[in-house]
Amino acid sequence: MIATIAPARHRERTVEAIVTLQIMYDYLDALTEQPTADPIRDGLQQSKAFVDAVTAATQPAVDRDVYFPDDGDAGYLADLAIAVRDALVGLPAVDAIAETIVVSAARCAEAQVRIHAAPHAGTGQLERWAKHEARDTELQWREWLFGAMGSVVAVHALIALAADERATCKQASELDSTYLSLCVLTTVLDHLVDHERDALTGEQSYLHLYASRQDLAQQIAVVTRRVMERAHTIPDGPHHAMILSGVVAYYTAQPCAMGEFARPVTEHVRDQLRPLITPTLATMHAWRLAKRLHLRWQTTRLSTEKRLRAGQ
Repeated sequence: MIATIAPARHRERTVEAIVTLQIMYDYLDALTEQPTADPIRDGLQQSKAFVDAVTAATQPAVDRDVYFPDDGDAGYLADLAIAVRDALVGLPAVDAIAETIVVSAARCAEAQVRIHAAPHAGTGQLERWAKHEARDTELQWREWLFGAMGSVVAVHALIALAADERATCKQASELDSTYLSLCVLTTVLDHLVDHERDALTGEQSYLHLYASRQDLAQQIAVVTRRVMERAHTIPDGPHHAMILSGVVAYYTAQPCAMGEFARPVTEHVRDQLRPLITPTLATMHAWRLAKRLHLRWQTTRLSTEKRLRAGQ
C-alpha cells in the first residue's frame, strides 16, 4: 500500500527496496533473538547492516565481514543490504530523504535489539534508552518506544517518498515524525490483540508499561488524533490516512480486539477515526466472516466426502 504512492515509473524499484528491506528486518528479528553473552552489543553489530542498507550511494560500500564476530551467514545479510541500496540509489529524491531515513532505520534497529535483549538485560535499559531518545519529541517515552519498535513502516514510507522527485528534506522529516506516531498504533494494536494468547504462552507483552488500560487507551487516543492532524499536512496525506484506517480496522476487527482487556483501547481508537474508518471496518468484518464461512464449508465438505468414502 505504501509503495502505491510512488510514481508508476519508479514503483518497481520502490517495491524492490521495500520488500528486500522487510525481508532483512525479519531476518534480523530472528538473528537478534538468538542468545549471546552480550545481546545488545552483538545485536547492534548485526543490525548495523539495516542502517548501512539505507545510506546514500556516496557512503562506503557494505563490508561483508563487519556484522558477525564469527563465520557469519555466508554473506546473506550483506547481500540483502546491498540489494536495498542498489534499489534505493535509483530513486530520484534519495538525497532528500538521506539523513532522515538513516535516523529512522537506526531507531528501528536499536529498538528491535533492545526488546530482544530485555529478558537478559532487563526492561530498565529499554526505559532509559526511550526516555533519552524521546526528550526532544512530542511523544512520551512509552509511546516513543512503541513507535520505534514499529518504525520499519516509517522507513518504507520514506523509501516511497524518495520516488517523488519533488520531495524535500523537510517533507522527509515531517513524514518520519508522522509515521513514528502511526507506528505507535500498529505496535500497540498488535500487542493488544495478542494479549490473551501471550498471557497463556508466557510471551512478553510491553503493555504492562502502562499503569492501567484506561491510561493506555487515553494515550493512544491522543496519538491517533495527532496522526490524523498530521495527515493533512504531509504529501499524499489522504493516502497515509487511508493506510492508518486500514491498519486500525484490520486489528480491531479481530474478535479478541473486543475482549475485556482490549475493548477500552479499541473503542477509543475507533472513536478518533470515525467516520473515516467505518467503511474499512465494515469491509474487514465482512472479509473475516467470509473466511469463517469458507472454512466451515470446507470442513463440512471434507466430512461429507469422508463419510461417503467410508460408505463405499
